[in-house]
Amino acid sequence: VQLQASGGGLVQAGDSLRLSCAASGRRISNYTMGWLRQAPGKGREFVSAILWPTGREYYGPSVKGRFTISRDDTENAVALQMDSLKPEDTATYYCAASTRLYAVGWRPSDFNFWGQGTQVTVSS
Repeated sequence: VQLQASGGGLVQAGDSLRLSCAASGRRISNYTMGWLRQAPGKGREFVSAILWPTGREYYGPSVKGRFTISRDDTENAVALQMDSLKPEDTATYYCAASTRLYAVGWRPSDFNFWGQGTQVTVSS
């Protein structure tokens, strides 16, 4: 499955952004879909995941309550609504797919397919 993320940009603290991920090559049904990010000088960090078929959502502790993940299997797409953005949210955000349909805690290594990143920069 090929993944194409978009929607990043430069915003101010407190603003919102919506990231989109379009999948091609295969349907995203049967995959857990997720978002991960990497800040400069840091490793990749789990942000959010949404399971198939239950739609159960998982969030990293730093974004819980501010970010919302959604999936549209008909459109073969995933989105990440990011509200109340903080400067520490600045990172390259990646859309990813996992063949794992369940995990106690999600890690970047759980994801098999990755798209190119989209840059999110939050100024203070």
